[in-house]
Amino acid sequence: MAKNRRQTEKPNPNALPNYQGLLDGTDWLSLATACGTGESLPAALARLLDPDPVVRKAAAKEALGQVTHQNTIYEATVPVAQFIAAILDHPAITTGDIGQDAVHPTLVGLLEWLSDTAYDADDERVAIGERLYGARFLHEHDEMRAFRDLRPAIFCAVHPLLRHESAEVRDAALVAAVPLAEHPLLAEHRGELVGHAHRLLDTSSDRHNRDRVLDALEAWGHETSDLENAADIAARERYARLMAERASLEGDWTGGCSEDPPF
Repeated sequence: MAKNRRQTEKPNPNALPNYQGLLDGTDWLSLATACGTGESLPAALARLLDPDPVVRKAAAKEALGQVTHQNTIYEATVPVAQFIAAILDHPAITTGDIGQDAVHPTLVGLLEWLSDTAYDADDERVAIGERLYGARFLHEHDEMRAFRDLRPAIFCAVHPLLRHESAEVRDAALVAAVPLAEHPLLAEHRGELVGHAHRLLDTSSDRHNRDRVLDALEAWGHETSDLENAADIAARERYARLMAERASLEGDWTGGCSEDPPF
């Protein structure tokens, strides 16, 4: 196991280890994944740097699939996230893809995985866990806490990509940066992210990305009504209807009674 598997309470933003050191110095076999242990992870992660974009695409599916299941942070998630963040500036990743993978380059896929993983460990997930399982939820989930401590280091790797020449990469970097910026040490960067969020909302029609940045702006206390387009409003209203319907069904299920429903 790498010594830096768990970060200190005040993580060093420059703490990302060398990617090769991670592959060689981590006891992958001892780490739990969604499907067992991480024994095959180092070989799959190494193939992410293959010159062939087809090989990289298959490697990403194999490696990231092992630590991506039901919004769970596994033991192997933290060193995998460290590795992914550490290779974002590697020539094999930054030079762009050709052929089949050109529309969705490796770099975008890696940023999207970091984003999804960061949302799986964000403040909202912690709040839900505490409501369901009690105030010690985060204390009892070492893997989630370790990933949350790693957020400043990952942010430092993602941050330069906010000004990438590719709009697709810039947008993916922003959506990854947003949940990372919940960390207290990154509060000063949120103002910069607001500017990037306005740019995305001015230029992108991607539903997922727009929802992410609109939610972030609202959470940070910004008025978003002037930034929404017709599709945003329709999506928000549709979501509100779905939530109202769900609440109504739950009310019908309990029938207004205090006893648990029969099963």
